[in-house]
Amino acid sequence: MFDEAYDVMPDVLIKILGDYHHIAVVGLSAKPRRPSREVSAYMQEAGYNIIPINPLYAGQQILGQRVYATLADAAAAGEQIEIVNVFRRPEQTPPFADEAASVGARALWLQLGIANDETKRRALAAGLLYVENRCIKVEHARLFGGLSLI
Repeated sequence: MFDEAYDVMPDVLIKILGDYHHIAVVGLSAKPRRPSREVSAYMQEAGYNIIPINPLYAGQQILGQRVYATLADAAAAGEQIEIVNVFRRPEQTPPFADEAASVGARALWLQLGIANDETKRRALAAGLLYVENRCIKVEHARLFGGLSLI
């Protein structure tokens, strides 16, 4: 699955990161040194609204934001979700394509090291912009000049 990275055109990355600023982070950890936390803190510092999704911390706060158990819970609470950024094992990701589409997200982003053909198929069939096996923080820094930040 990782022999060939899903080739995303730079204009798609620029559209996602330039046009959409509300990111639901599936698997966001409360632990400070976890990649999900560091990436989300960077994106928040860059001006993005972070919506934590993690059933382990539902009702609590991470990065000053209320944590929801599911994307559907966040949407029902009135959160605007444009990008769904996933920090879960590849085999757990297909349902997030369906849920992202059902809450009106515009893009599904699987973090570095995460790729799944079924997730990709479902996301693209639902009309979502799709990125896999890339770090949203690294791509933002590369495209928008923040490589020296955090």
